Amino acid sequence: MKVRAEEIKRKILHIFSGSLVPGAIFYLTVYGNLIPGLPTIGPGWMWPLLLCAVAAIGFIVVEVIRQKVPAVQAIFHKSCGYMLREEEKKEWTGATWIAASAFICVAAFAAKPHITAMVMSTFIWGDAVAALVGQSIGKIKIGKKSLEGSLACFVLCLLMYIFLFPLVPHLLDAWNGKVPLLIALIASAATTVMELFPFKFGKTTINDNLTVPVLTGVIIVILYPLVG
Repeated sequence: MKVRAEEIKRKILHIFSGSLVPGAIFYLTVYGNLIPGLPTIGPGWMWPLLLCAVAAIGFIVVEVIRQKVPAVQAIFHKSCGYMLREEEKKEWTGATWIAASAFICVAAFAAKPHITAMVMSTFIWGDAVAALVGQSIGKIKIGKKSLEGSLACFVLCLLMYIFLFPLVPHLLDAWNGKVPLLIALIASAATTVMELFPFKFGKTTINDNLTVPVLTGVIIVILYPLVG
């Protein structure tokens, strides 16, 4: 099966944001108060929290306006509609849910910005790889997704936890420079399973862009004192 060019562009954008956003959250939290000219507004996590709040509110405002004003909807579709999935033409886009998820993660893991950085980046990268692999070579279907895509997601997340994150400067200083193997395995599995089977509240499916990073972070916070 051939992957649509639009989907490739969409995932490239996801991968870019999956590197930039988590990195900015972590380094602003740790070093924001040391940046010359940047006013100190409280603990280090306040700047990422403020910026994520502004981004989330901005995305939500655009979503509400475009759903209610046909002219704005037309402009939105003309400028970036080629990257939208069919359901996103009538519902919120994944970017809006990611912005909301980033805000919740920064608030929930304020004292642990490395966790926010890890769960955000593994989900965004893992989701992108799952979609590309699933649409290109996926044959064993699980609902709307594929086993091959999910395996790709799991493997990539695991490699990021074990090999990539220890190389990121100062990211794992609080963990002596490495992610415990059990946490890497469980967090990777959690991300994969929750991406494959989104949560439902009654008949409403909760967007996985919102739930997966937050819940994976909660799992890591619970596990680390036990195995760290």
